[in-house]
Amino acid sequence: MNDNVMPADLLTEQRGPVLWLTINREARRNAMSHSVLAGMAAAIDSAQSRRDLRAIVITGIGTRAFCAGADLQSAQAFTTDYSEPHGHFAQLLRRARAGNLPLIARVNGACMAGGMGLLSMCDLAVAASHAVFGLPEVKVGVFPAQVLSVLQHVVPRRRLAELCLTGEPLTAAEALAAGLVNYVDDDVDARLDWLLSRLLDKSPAAIRRGLYTMKSIESMAFEESMAFTESQIALFTLTEDAKEGQQAFQQKRKPDWKGH
Repeated sequence: MNDNVMPADLLTEQRGPVLWLTINREARRNAMSHSVLAGMAAAIDSAQSRRDLRAIVITGIGTRAFCAGADLQSAQAFTTDYSEPHGHFAQLLRRARAGNLPLIARVNGACMAGGMGLLSMCDLAVAASHAVFGLPEVKVGVFPAQVLSVLQHVVPRRRLAELCLTGEPLTAAEALAAGLVNYVDDDVDARLDWLLSRLLDKSPAAIRRGLYTMKSIESMAFEESMAFTESQIALFTLTEDAKEGQQAFQQKRKPDWKGH
């Protein structure tokens, strides 16, 4: 937190090899301020070069809300400068897309509007059983335009259209069935710890280059993706982690990953 009276809108904390980014605006149901968006983008960007970090968790303070979207109480909820072609939310989604550290959403409560964008830009997601999800923008005369850029890759087209056009929410169970999250649990932190444990014991090099590969081929045609992945698999095998992984398998021991 800041030394002044007002707390930081975004709390940044490293817990072992995991960076936690927590929206700290509980009175606003963790609605996104421009400082939250800029701070989150900068944190994700700077984390990419740090080999001591293995994952980034994104969440909100308290238990009521993960993120309620843009702060509609603000006079400039969606932009600060109409002459600037790149807004803070769009830049955050770009940073997340360009990153190769796994992003994990810890959905601790309501996940609405722009909060659905934060959820969708993450690679994995766990949710509390009481969480709710929705795109209510049409209820206030706008549309989840930027959210579509990431959400369209997460849920089927007809479910996406229903969410956008009706603005009606989903329960956590419905979000799980729709593929919005990986797991729903009454104890969201226990489930998060379990998921992290399954990720952190794997090869950092494989995960880093693997995420790069996954994201790169999403927009490619089949032959283009095949040519790209043919070259990538050869590069995977040249890493120190690949050599260590194969030796550990042959010697029937746990690998000692170096992340190179």
